[in-house]
Amino acid sequence: MRDKVNEIKVSYCEKLGVIDSKPLKDSGQVAQLLYENWNRDTIGLHETFKVLLLNNANKVKGTYQVSTGGINAALVDLRILFAVILKTVSTNIILAHNHPSGTLRPSKNDKEITKKIEKAAELFDVKVLDHLIISPNGDYFSFSDEGLL
Repeated sequence: MRDKVNEIKVSYCEKLGVIDSKPLKDSGQVAQLLYENWNRDTIGLHETFKVLLLNNANKVKGTYQVSTGGINAALVDLRILFAVILKTVSTNIILAHNHPSGTLRPSKNDKEITKKIEKAAELFDVKVLDHLIISPNGDYFSFSDEGLL
């Protein structure tokens, strides 16, 4: 009797030309890009955690919504996050989540998950460039700008 196993396929399909896009250069540019692509119906309702996936020239490959949470928290499963990062062969990432309250100061949990992701990213030679907190009006807080990353 032969044992059978499932075949696993991993794929990434690029629909927009990454090569033709402009590299991201600063947190303001990143915040604007994220805010323009955030669901306006939910940004003030509940927390959402996203990752911006970049190549080694800091050109955007895409964005992925890692989780949707409650009013003041969104659970981040590192296994899911890194499955997406590795599947897209991203070398740089920017983390982002919203604070529906509009408060731009990172919580203790925000700081802890950032450090945890940064530590895991080192194992895969992936660089965490920033973590942005976005408010419902488009204001933002940058971990990198504030020296927290």
